[in-house]
Amino acid sequence: MRCRRQRSGPASRPTPGPGLSLVLSLVLSLVLATRAASGEAGAPDAGQTPVTVTRPPAYTACTDAIAAEAETRGVPPAVAARLRTLAPDPAVAAATGNQSEFVTPIWSYLDAAVTEAHIAEGQRKLADWAATFAAIEARYGVDRFTLAAFWGVESTYGRVLDNPGIVRSVLRSLATLACAETPRAPYWRSELIAALQIHAQDHLPPEPLTGSWAGAMGHTQFMPTVYQAYAVDFDGDGRRDIWTSVPDALASTANYLKAMGWRSGERWGSEARLPDTFDYALADETTERSLAAWRRLGVDPVQPLPDDIVPATLILPAGARGPAFLLQPNFRIILRYNTALAYGLTVAHLADRLRGAPGFTRDWPRGDSMPTPADVQALQARLAERGFPAGTPDGKIGPRTRAAVRAFQAAHGLTPDGYADAPLRERILALP
Repeated sequence: MRCRRQRSGPASRPTPGPGLSLVLSLVLSLVLATRAASGEAGAPDAGQTPVTVTRPPAYTACTDAIAAEAETRGVPPAVAARLRTLAPDPAVAAATGNQSEFVTPIWSYLDAAVTEAHIAEGQRKLADWAATFAAIEARYGVDRFTLAAFWGVESTYGRVLDNPGIVRSVLRSLATLACAETPRAPYWRSELIAALQIHAQDHLPPEPLTGSWAGAMGHTQFMPTVYQAYAVDFDGDGRRDIWTSVPDALASTANYLKAMGWRSGERWGSEARLPDTFDYALADETTERSLAAWRRLGVDPVQPLPDDIVPATLILPAGARGPAFLLQPNFRIILRYNTALAYGLTVAHLADRLRGAPGFTRDWPRGDSMPTPADVQALQARLAERGFPAGTPDGKIGPRTRAAVRAFQAAHGLTPDGYADAPLRERILALP
């Protein structure tokens, strides 16, 4: 989720992009990293010979300082002292540069999450928990299909939460990130202190807090500060248990979405059909028009969007050769969970498929090669040099980079669809 700030978990995901799907991001990221002992320092994996885990001096000083700060914020010394037993997790450090939302082609990201098996499982969950979904809808005004889609994308409906190869110690992950020399360290530090406060203050299951490499927790992956602000006890047992209570996890997600501005009774938007004569410069993903105005331009929503007054923006994630989408206000709320466009479209499309809607009418340009983050940085720098500012060269293609590409295309008589395929990237990089 986000508010134009990159976050991890509802309202707080790490750079390079917020919220990480436990299944997609952790599996694709952590397989690239060195497997570290899970949990407390010196604790070996089951069946393995114990290993000696070291705490570098700088890391030790950092965790000691955080423990002391946590105590000043009301964390009992016995709880804060847990930080002094933790070693850094090298797998977590490696995962920060491999978030699948940003390094995987958008169609591959969608394909991995919106499978027939995934849809069928989600529909079974909707039936099994029908009364709970109905009660949450009544209280928070967030539809069950959207909630189920978040659940499916974030933890495969909770199936991965018991997988020790995927879930990790939240305290250890956050300590690793908080004590790394990165601009985001203060953010991780605040999340780590919040996790310690949760340990001390909340009535939780007896096991240690577990979550993603980024510290996102439970069925729908809440960061600690978001848990503190938005988690609810929906099943009435006196605990805000997003790890083992499906009602608490789903209601907490609905509570968050409602607080972020979810518009009850409205969709996220729809795939759109464009006329052959469409002016692609209009698909700038920032200009809002009413649905009536888009229809006058020949843009036709594939799924019914009955309210012509609700504004929408038009986006072409893969240019003129891929599908187009009309995005309405609720899509921005989905992006508060995770700022990656691939993530937002995956949640939105899975929600539609759970409703019984068909797949997209237009396929993606699947033969296109995707640029590496280094390729994107080079592209961003060259665009800026030629007078097409793409923002800070960060290796991620977002709205500002697509706007710069559109401007370059328009200036050179090309279709201004904002999509930098391999031939266009080569042309831009070859400029003197």
